[in-house]
Amino acid sequence: AKADYVNPDSLASISAAIENTFKTEVADIQYPKSLVTNLNERATKIGVIFLVMSIILCIIVIISIDNTIRLAMFSNRFLIKTMQMVGATRSFISKPLVIRALINGLTSAFISIVLLFGLIQWAGSQFPQIRTIQGAGNDLLLFGGIIIMGVGISVFSTYRSVLKYLKMKLDDLY
Repeated sequence: AKADYVNPDSLASISAAIENTFKTEVADIQYPKSLVTNLNERATKIGVIFLVMSIILCIIVIISIDNTIRLAMFSNRFLIKTMQMVGATRSFISKPLVIRALINGLTSAFISIVLLFGLIQWAGSQFPQIRTIQGAGNDLLLFGGIIIMGVGISVFSTYRSVLKYLKMKLDDLY
């Protein structure tokens, strides 16, 4: 990768290889070693900051999705309890709600992938350098992760909420 060449160790080994290969043509290789070290340290710090911010935002998004689904299941609490009172099993009650959550998760993942793909294409046209680090494997990994997370969060939150209302006493629903 191109990022490997902006490492002080890599630059030192590259300059040594050039000096050894072209002894007669190259007298001396000079590059600002302190600048390369400084840039590398700052890039590492910026990368860590972006990683921490991304993790925090992901946690906020997951909590928001979970709370939204719990609120939606709150509106179905009487339906869930009524089905339980007439003798429906847990799986019979939870199955349609979980299937709806699965469809909602797939739909939201599809919308996210379409929007993200458009953003990636636009960014690639505006900044051609991005295409050097972007690959089909990275895109597929990202899109697969979006599908898994979207469906997983939706199904897990829905199932957890349904079980919560199945375990509640009738008087606690009000």
